[in-house]
Amino acid sequence: MRCPKCTSIEDKVIDSRISKEGSSIRRRRECLECSYRFTTTESVVRDGLVVIKRDGLREEFDREKLVHSIRAALHKRPVDAEQITMLVEDVIDQVESKYESEIPTQAIGDAIMQGLKKIDQVAYVRFASIYKEFRDVSEFMTEINALEKPKQK
Repeated sequence: MRCPKCTSIEDKVIDSRISKEGSSIRRRRECLECSYRFTTTESVVRDGLVVIKRDGLREEFDREKLVHSIRAALHKRPVDAEQITMLVEDVIDQVESKYESEIPTQAIGDAIMQGLKKIDQVAYVRFASIYKEFRDVSEFMTEINALEKPKQK
């Protein structure tokens, strides 16, 4: 692994942690040249996943699209990068366990919404507004009221 600061390939692993699902490993490293500390994530390479779009078109699964949509929903929210990484891994694990190689976009969207609801409710509403294609304020209010109901118990 190259140091992001000095590009040296000499480093040592300080700490390793396995994700909840066991599908990825987070490693804390220290460069032996400049002593810079950085984090890497090791995960299984998933080949051959295809996403079935709402209109029936199929396209190759793009992890970066998933990361981008989650980051957009979490923009300027108090959520750290590790939580985002874990959410991405959880979403991929969840849809992969239900579907072989072809995954409907609805399954991906639903998994993202479940994860965002647990992490940050503002991000959840942001994502839901685009995913569910809200047309007016009443749809926002319905979604927000649905979030508040479990708290009232």
